[in-house]
Amino acid sequence: MTCKAPCYTSLVPNQLRRYYGAGHLHFITTSCFRRMPLLARPQCRDLFLEVLERVRRRYRFVVVGYVVMPEHVHLLLSESERGNPSKVMQAIKQGFARRLLRNLRAAHDLRQGSLWNTALDDGHIWQARFYDFVVFSEKKRVEKLCYMHRNPVKRGLVLEPQQWNWSSCRHYADGERGLVLVNEERKAELKVRKAELKVRKVA
Repeated sequence: MTCKAPCYTSLVPNQLRRYYGAGHLHFITTSCFRRMPLLARPQCRDLFLEVLERVRRRYRFVVVGYVVMPEHVHLLLSESERGNPSKVMQAIKQGFARRLLRNLRAAHDLRQGSLWNTALDDGHIWQARFYDFVVFSEKKRVEKLCYMHRNPVKRGLVLEPQQWNWSSCRHYADGERGLVLVNEERKAELKVRKAELKVRKVA
């Protein structure tokens, strides 16, 4: 699923440069608004993964790895066939925020406390920007996967990485199919199919 567009650099606020179009993986970190634990509830983490899978299918990119934490998310993604990683993240964040805010407003309960009241009043779920680290090598790919899968253990949420239901760890450990399809293999298959189609057109 290598993007055919030429590689270009996008300069965003605070001089953060984003490199798109070279076919590299992107290690992305995005945080909840004001670092509030808006993903603390299992239902919210499930909802995020449902949105991620829906956007994956729509934009056609490979999810190499992920972990959903109480107040932030780490993703390791390929570049998509439709749009760049910034467009993908916009779709993920907006899609999740709309669904979550709609659910909260429909079942609004003041007893839930100030955390949810703040989110409802402000209408904000995410911080405005996200961090994007371009993964150039296999060594970095493995490093980022290990970092993500160990994150819940480091935070004291579980004793072993496989115990956290909201990461790609079980895919790598047991081949388990979760809410999000982790499909590195399909990336290579698609490249072969595209090459075959080119040969047929020439013939």
